[in-house]
Amino acid sequence: MMTKLENGAWVVVADGEKALFLHNETDGDDPHLTVFREEEQDNPPNREQKTHKAGRMPDTGQGQRSALDDTDWHELEKERFAEDLADILYKQAHKGKIKSLVIVASPNVLGVLRDAYHKTVADKVVHEIPKTLTNHPIEDIEDIVMSDLAAA
Repeated sequence: MMTKLENGAWVVVADGEKALFLHNETDGDDPHLTVFREEEQDNPPNREQKTHKAGRMPDTGQGQRSALDDTDWHELEKERFAEDLADILYKQAHKGKIKSLVIVASPNVLGVLRDAYHKTVADKVVHEIPKTLTNHPIEDIEDIVMSDLAAA
């Protein structure tokens, strides 16, 4: 397993609404990550996306009704964003732009990404970190990635 972040490696930091594409400009001993792309989606809370309260259906008892689960539109958008991210990574890997890839994503997004990866992308992934770091400073992301790689 890789213990250093090689020159030219990509680090993608994502949650369900934002993704930062970082590039390592230096060697693995002292990495310097720079942001070269950012993707973001507007995903309002579920209460602002749903149109009405949850439905009800007749139950087996006389005059009884059960509530139905309503769709969580906010969570669906997060999954859609992760699938779109996997598509972006596929297009870049297919063009030969990705040498090696470290994915840092919230556990839920990481799960969706794993399912959505094309083999071309999966072959480039050298490490995954199940953490939400999209709002951290780049220096902190560098430290966390290096620490996690060293522990692998």
